[in-house]
Amino acid sequence: MGEVRTEVTLVNIEDTIKAKNGLIPKTEIRQLTVNAVVDTGAWTLVINEAIREKLGLGVKEKGETTVAGGGKIPSRITEYVEIRWKDRNTACEAVVLSDEEEVLVGAYPLEGLDLMIHPKTNEVVGAHGDKRYNVVK
Repeated sequence: MGEVRTEVTLVNIEDTIKAKNGLIPKTEIRQLTVNAVVDTGAWTLVINEAIREKLGLGVKEKGETTVAGGGKIPSRITEYVEIRWKDRNTACEAVVLSDEEEVLVGAYPLEGLDLMIHPKTNEVVGAHGDKRYNVVK
């Protein structure tokens, strides 16, 4: 299986709440659309410092993150960020790796979005069809 990418929009949840409460206009909600790497072997959302700053995400804690080679590198964990993919959305914390060039979407946000990688096409698709929720009428 080769590299899998998909477009996601990252949104500052606090800005969304402020806009909903009339404290800021909707046009001031900080968000960023990126072409992210999808990695089912990774756990969560990974962003770099520049993206954290653009979105205005606060840092909840500092620590170390284990990377693919097994080594540990310094990282920070952000407040929750909303992840949007087509008509779906979920929220999770993000790991900030200062030197990371690309956004990485791991297994946890994929599960929250009810997405999977199609084994034949290597594309991101709905795990249970096109619709996230089946509505019974």
